[in-house]
Amino acid sequence: MPAGAVGRGPLLSSDARTVARECVRTLAFVFVACCVAGLAACSTLPPATSLDRPATYALAQPETTPLGRALAPLVAAHGGQSGFRLLTDGTDALQMRIALARSATKTLDLQYYIAAEDTTGRLLLAAALYAADRGVRVRMLVDDLNFKDADRLMAALSTHPDIEVRIFNPFGSARPSVFARTENFFTRIDRFTHRMHNKAMIADGEVAIVGGRNLGDEYFSASPKLQFRDLDVIAAGPIVKDVSKSFDAFWNSPGAYPLSAVEKQHFAEADLDTAREALRAHWRAQAQAVGAKPLRSARLWEQIAHEQMGLVWANAMFSVDSPSKVTAPNDGYRSPPMHRLAELLRGAQKEVLLLSPYFVPHDAGVRLLADLTHRGVRVAVLTNSMASTDAVAVQAGYSPYRIPLLKNGVELYEYQPLQRQTSRFFAGSQSRASLHAKAYVIDRRTLVIGSLNLDPRSAHLNSEMALFIDSPVLADAVAKLINQSLSPKVSYRVTLSTPAEDAQLRALGAPVSGLVWTGEADGERGPYLRTWALDPDAGFVRNLLTGLFLLLPVDSQL
Repeated sequence: MPAGAVGRGPLLSSDARTVARECVRTLAFVFVACCVAGLAACSTLPPATSLDRPATYALAQPETTPLGRALAPLVAAHGGQSGFRLLTDGTDALQMRIALARSATKTLDLQYYIAAEDTTGRLLLAAALYAADRGVRVRMLVDDLNFKDADRLMAALSTHPDIEVRIFNPFGSARPSVFARTENFFTRIDRFTHRMHNKAMIADGEVAIVGGRNLGDEYFSASPKLQFRDLDVIAAGPIVKDVSKSFDAFWNSPGAYPLSAVEKQHFAEADLDTAREALRAHWRAQAQAVGAKPLRSARLWEQIAHEQMGLVWANAMFSVDSPSKVTAPNDGYRSPPMHRLAELLRGAQKEVLLLSPYFVPHDAGVRLLADLTHRGVRVAVLTNSMASTDAVAVQAGYSPYRIPLLKNGVELYEYQPLQRQTSRFFAGSQSRASLHAKAYVIDRRTLVIGSLNLDPRSAHLNSEMALFIDSPVLADAVAKLINQSLSPKVSYRVTLSTPAEDAQLRALGAPVSGLVWTGEADGERGPYLRTWALDPDAGFVRNLLTGLFLLLPVDSQL
């Protein structure tokens, strides 16, 4: 019998701050969209193409590098296929990024939505600086939305002759004050809502890491407050040329501004030396503590040559949005990665497993998944619960579709905010956890992994990228991870309530959601299976804010 309790305890203080920021951000958007949509910007940057910003491109002959020479015989032996390896653990994902930077001999490219200057962020910047000091050309492209938290150190590093930093789609970085930056938000809402969500790191045009992780402690199991459960893949061989071409397209696009054009601080050579010494000290103090040091001392090309990387060879396709989706929005634009994903989903024959932390299917998505279940295809969706999400507004966009999905036979699971088991992917310590991985498994044969959520932002607003890998081995591996996460230890199973359950709640004067959540809870005698009639563990504030967002006209922005 479902209990009417909303949750087991109050929100954490850090969670309350996250919710408050989400509320302010969304309310600000609504105000802008409704009241100042017709205003013109008071001050904007000139087109990036008019600045002193030379076009640069990926390495013309990556096969001549140590990584290229190590990969060539393996690629030939596997008929031109590419090699892949899953990165399911945050610490492993950090170590592999450090190893990738250490193995670059000619070029190192980084493209991220978020690049924080926290503990792991500075370790990665130290690895990039070390590569540049060896003569490697380093290009760093970061979306402007979160760059305000990471500009000082990068500005110092950008004075290095072999490091260049560009900011994508700056809507406020060039403004000298918080007030002026806010003014740009209010008068340039079209630029604010379209972001570069891509996430890739590429060494010598031969090996890349693509997936859901940004650069920050939460993504690498290094934050004591919040753990994002995420998923990346190492890609090696021919497919990386396509990833590099995508990077070049964004790097040389009209939306990519040199840091010097938006950063008003001026740094001298002494500032670079100071930054170098600070990063060296940081590495000595923190690398061991967060497990950043690669376990193997051998360079990646040596591990590849001796087949020690555990690569799985498969055919694959890389799909990415055009930079113009962000810089020159067009209502007629059709997202290539989203379109390809929809095609694959429609063609499923037996099973579809969807891992999307921000899941807002809209009516079209409900119809697509319902068509599958009506043909006898199993469809299981894992997304965040109200208690685990870091975006309450998105949860409000998702919640109205739960009942239609369930009525059409879709299995629905929501990730719990606290994990009690020891799986390296979906669980960990008792710190707060939130799902951030984006992966889709079709018929245990095709794996889709990248930055792509099943939501309107991925379809219409943000630029996204995804790898479509034809590999039963990798698809089955991710399917096992997802199915493991569907257990009541890790996620709540959401089902439709029965008429008798609803009647009992009405008799008690309790609210009726039409849903039941089932999951494992802690009791005096150990874990036990429990049910809830409202979003479990969410707390009063999150429930209240979700109700508020349901009343606001923000569905297309979620």
